[in-house]
Amino acid sequence: MTLRDPQEIALADCALLMRPDDDVVVVTRELPAGTTVVMATGPVVLRDDVPRSHKLAVRAVPAGSAVHKYGQSIGLATVDIAAGDHVHVHNLGMDTTARTYEFGTQRTVLTPPVGPERTFLGYHRANGRVGTRNYVGVLTSVNCSASTAKMIAEQFRGTALDGFDHVDGVIALTHQSGCGLVPGSDGANTLVRTLRGYARHPNFGGVLVLGLGCEMVPVQSLVDGLDLPADTLVRTLTIQDTGGVRATVRAGVDLIKQMLPVLDERRREPAPVSELVLGLNCGGSDGYSGITANPALGYASDRIVAAGGTSILGETPEVFGAEHLLTRRAVSEAVGRKLLDRIDWWQGYAQAGGGTLDNNPSPGNKAGGLTTILEKSLGAVAKAGQADLAAVYEYAEPVTERGMVFMDTPGYDPVSVTGIVAGGATVVCFTTGRGSVFGCRPTPSIKLATNTEMFAQMSEDMDINCGRIVDGTATIADVGDEIFERIIAVASGDLTVSEGLEIGQEEFVPWQLGTVT
Repeated sequence: MTLRDPQEIALADCALLMRPDDDVVVVTRELPAGTTVVMATGPVVLRDDVPRSHKLAVRAVPAGSAVHKYGQSIGLATVDIAAGDHVHVHNLGMDTTARTYEFGTQRTVLTPPVGPERTFLGYHRANGRVGTRNYVGVLTSVNCSASTAKMIAEQFRGTALDGFDHVDGVIALTHQSGCGLVPGSDGANTLVRTLRGYARHPNFGGVLVLGLGCEMVPVQSLVDGLDLPADTLVRTLTIQDTGGVRATVRAGVDLIKQMLPVLDERRREPAPVSELVLGLNCGGSDGYSGITANPALGYASDRIVAAGGTSILGETPEVFGAEHLLTRRAVSEAVGRKLLDRIDWWQGYAQAGGGTLDNNPSPGNKAGGLTTILEKSLGAVAKAGQADLAAVYEYAEPVTERGMVFMDTPGYDPVSVTGIVAGGATVVCFTTGRGSVFGCRPTPSIKLATNTEMFAQMSEDMDINCGRIVDGTATIADVGDEIFERIIAVASGDLTVSEGLEIGQEEFVPWQLGTVT
């Protein structure tokens, strides 16, 4: 398929070279076959169409040799590649060469902010944490109570919350598990850890925990011994003890109605930016993700960390191939090796399922120009900026360390962000190149578009256009500062586009592991 009429164009006018020694560039416009691209070594006539955001070879790479982007190998050439060739799945494969790991050799001292301390307006909880929203959550211990939970939450839509301006809503967080689990197994422990993380989340002022009554994850197991803020209103119900679905809906609605006047008395008050916990995630990535939105988000993340705040990077399968860059930033060898242990676990997990971690790039990722998991990961870790790696956490573990930390989560967006929010994220920034419509209540999700074309196509679903970096109208620092300011505004109560559409209830998806009996 011809993209456009061929023409002659300078390489600098149609592509971005990420590192001086890279073998490929990322094209910033569609280049049809027959186009003459003037490179440093002379003019080259393109033999094939090269779509926007895809890779173009700037030098010859023999078959079996590494192809470099971001100064790192993104795979091995499967055939001889010539300068001017489109580099993608037809000529680039996985590089399984063992990586060398260093620990703490590239740590960075972030410059502390100057001037007055930056603040946001948040809900101060009794345990010292600060929420960015004031929701009532209906948490389910088992899938058997899911429909009932949704019926309860549905009673508070429309005008039901009129007069309670300081309550953000009532949401039902349901899931597909809670019974048929092996007690004490990884699967059971992960589910309980996730639900307990949401129960203690500072964006919930009140929680109704709802079960059936005979499940393997009983209602009380989600609250007993839990270090809840003293001002979090907690109530529990089981459908069997309450008298069935209709009786439980009536009882649940009555309990929440009793909470509302108390929660509506809560007010936002100034809090330092150091109290923010920022979740970092990407979905529907493309060839621009590692060039625009991810590094701009990394810049904003560094600003929060430099101010004493916390950011959480996740998606373990999508740091595979870039983990050696993170271990160099680890505050200790123990932290770095904990990350490597999780990578090893994932390789075994993927193999047991008949796949490999290179199966991760989706058809959409590949249509957007990403070829291997190595290339995807090298762009994905840019979300973490330059800050040191302060800690590594299991899925949904409470994040207690300040700074930039890593959480072991899958690459599947709803499961990943569910774990990150369970860990304590009070704002999430979500980068997307293909156009994700993700939300994650009770935590607001700020959507960052990697390219202007998609932003224009889906402007009602995106919060910030980071494609201006490729367009040449803004720098990474410009957009990073804009993201930082938007984080503060959203943390203070401004709605994100996904919140405006009430997206984020169905996207609660705890990670399901292990045997179901």
